[in-house]
Amino acid sequence: MYTIKKTEGRAKRAALTTPHGVIETPVFMSVATAAAIKGALSAADLDDVGCQVALCNTYHLHLRPGESVVKALGGVQKFMAWDKPVLTDSGGFQVFSLAKMRKIKEEGVYFSSHIDGRKIFMGPEESMNIQSALGATIAMAFDECPPHPAEPSYIQDSVDRTTRWLARCIDRISQLNARDDTLNREQLLFGINQGGVYEDIRIEHAKVLSDIDLPGYALGGLAVGESHEEMYRILEGTIPHLPQNKPTYLMGVGTPENILEAVERGVDFFDCVLPARNGRHGHVYTSRGKLNMYNAKYELDDAPIDPNCTCQVCKTHSRAYIRHLFKAKELLALRLCVMHNLHFFNGLMADIRAALDVGGFAEFKRGRLDRWRG
Repeated sequence: MYTIKKTEGRAKRAALTTPHGVIETPVFMSVATAAAIKGALSAADLDDVGCQVALCNTYHLHLRPGESVVKALGGVQKFMAWDKPVLTDSGGFQVFSLAKMRKIKEEGVYFSSHIDGRKIFMGPEESMNIQSALGATIAMAFDECPPHPAEPSYIQDSVDRTTRWLARCIDRISQLNARDDTLNREQLLFGINQGGVYEDIRIEHAKVLSDIDLPGYALGGLAVGESHEEMYRILEGTIPHLPQNKPTYLMGVGTPENILEAVERGVDFFDCVLPARNGRHGHVYTSRGKLNMYNAKYELDDAPIDPNCTCQVCKTHSRAYIRHLFKAKELLALRLCVMHNLHFFNGLMADIRAALDVGGFAEFKRGRLDRWRG
């Protein structure tokens, strides 16, 4: 059940009740591709940084260790010792990211494994089978994430195929949720809006999706090379044509600035690899903007990464120490910076929710953007 608690313009403050707990939105989902956060973080660490939802990758868990292994061990939550909601992507993004290693057909997509080259087939039914075996809280419909740029004719054909695939996903997940041996018989299915940067195609697809009663709706195929302005234009044009009484998920986005802009336009679910990826390379987010921990000016700096941060890293370690760890190639450097960044992102979402609770989001957004730019 999705309950809207407050609105401010198009921005929504809501809660999604799931079999694995209540998700307070707007929410940032931490990307645990192979049931782990890159940067040596455990599920307990995710709890410490305020994470509500972990996002796992269907394609990667299918390759290693295999969904049958995960199911035999009690599902992805038990497997990774995480007792909160998990969203699994469908494998559809790999249609985009592994473009040189796949072939798209009406029945599905033929891949070559990026690990050992073995042949893999994944269609709507296979994606649902895998996500059901993983026992995820939220499953994503199998779609094609088209490249950018692409001609309107290609995008339209891709969107039409994605719609046909969605019907097959709905049929299959209905069958799986009715089975006694299914780990999570209340698994939720989110559909995905596509259409590239063509607003007319996006809007028409949103209308088609809205006629289908789904637990949630995502916008895919953004943050794949288009400008931020193009992405915001698509959000402004498309979101009003999706059901407002259901959660809206912007896939693969984004920067803190992107998140504020998208919340204002009606998005309440986010995920992105940026906080973990940037942390592993020594780039950290702070209340005053980003810092590069490799910078020589931190060699004797005994201040925390961010004096305004309450995370365990900032309570304990100095910039000088973290810079030393990076220069010494110690893995602890990666762990500390990823922990800090995920705490920053989850803290940002908590602050957004608090601002929406009191009708102060517009002022909050202006203040944060001014501070980061200053």
